[in-house]
Amino acid sequence: MTPPATPRDRLRVAIQKSGRLAEPARDLLSSAGLTWRESRDRLFCYGESLPVDLLLVRDDDIPGLIADGVCDLGIVGRNVVAEYDLGVQATGRPSVLREWRQLGWGACRLDLAIPDGMPWEGPAQLSGKRIATSYPNLLSRWLAEQEVEAEVVTLSGSVEIAPRLGQADVVCDLVSTGSTLAANQLRPVTTLMHSEAVIAGPVHPLEDARGDLADLLLRRIDGAVQLKETRLLILRTPRQDMQKVLARLPDGGEATILQVDGRDEVSVQVLCHGAVSWQRLEELKQAGAFGLMVLPVEGMLA
Repeated sequence: MTPPATPRDRLRVAIQKSGRLAEPARDLLSSAGLTWRESRDRLFCYGESLPVDLLLVRDDDIPGLIADGVCDLGIVGRNVVAEYDLGVQATGRPSVLREWRQLGWGACRLDLAIPDGMPWEGPAQLSGKRIATSYPNLLSRWLAEQEVEAEVVTLSGSVEIAPRLGQADVVCDLVSTGSTLAANQLRPVTTLMHSEAVIAGPVHPLEDARGDLADLLLRRIDGAVQLKETRLLILRTPRQDMQKVLARLPDGGEATILQVDGRDEVSVQVLCHGAVSWQRLEELKQAGAFGLMVLPVEGMLA
């Protein structure tokens, strides 16, 4: 049973100390306006701009820290959250974590991979095989769904070399580009789950001052994620060409149209979600636009 959280007036967020999600997580929080003062051991960052502190830990430790009330939120891979939650459910306890936000980066897959020379005819051929993985709960669930009995060999790292060392016949591992599998003469044959970076938190809303702080932080993060690829397109066009120009605007928000004093022209501004290509700018110019500018958006609050 999870102990009740001690009332606090500061929010604690756990992120990876090192690893592929570490720098993107800090960049995201910085873009949400957070600044910190680091401890000497660089494991704790005291929030200065907001009462939001960071704990720098191993990614596998983040779900447990949230479940134990040591921290309130964590930026971690969906695969890590799912593996921990299945472990909790296996003991007969209810889920203690949930995804609060998908962040849209850090994409990877949990794949089953077999040696290059081995044919693949489907999950049934795994019966009686040894499968090495760092995600035994996710693998065991998938095997049960496929009605396949196989031996799950749990390893904390270097899963991809297990077949070469004679520890396993096939592997179930996290894959980003597939280069590590290829370097070890393995090829992916099926995907167990798709993962990405998420904000994980407790099943129930946070209480005391942390609830309001979490809402504030999530609003800022939502804005930061949206802004990452958002650009402000500004242009002018003769009024007679306005409809042709508007028809060629990139997908985005509603355009703001302003009359230019003393001229039969309008100024058009629109937020574009994604890059604005040179080809699109040329099409707008051919439709009658001029003075086109594409500007980064440093901050936005709905």
